[in-house]
Amino acid sequence: MASIRKEILIQADPEDVWAAIRDVGAVHQRLAPGFVIDAHLDGDARIVTFANGATVRELLVDIDDQARRLAYAAVGGRTSHHNASMQVIALGENQSRLVWITDLLPNEVAPVISELVERGAATMKQTLEASTASRETRRK
Repeated sequence: MASIRKEILIQADPEDVWAAIRDVGAVHQRLAPGFVIDAHLDGDARIVTFANGATVRELLVDIDDQARRLAYAAVGGRTSHHNASMQVIALGENQSRLVWITDLLPNEVAPVISELVERGAATMKQTLEASTASRETRRK
């Protein structure tokens, strides 16, 4: 089984990062706008549409506020198995580490998914840091 682990250092308050990740129906607005162009909830799943036109159904496995961890499983598509988790770790008052782990089969799709993770991670970092900068500017 292929496993992709991405750690992202984000200059933002851990609670703010978690709030954006936890808002699972607004990933296209609060977490990865432009990379994800639409998301909506459908029972215990969210339907996510990416900028490349791909649509994925993600079953929401767990949302753990205490651990700041989201776990989900993508169903259908090019993979026979795809589960992922995101966890926010506090590094300081305005610094967070986001750990995003994806396990999938078949192994042959790992390079494609890895590229998507890289682009998604860059978008999340940019979005979350810009949101923090905007809030700080308004406070001054």
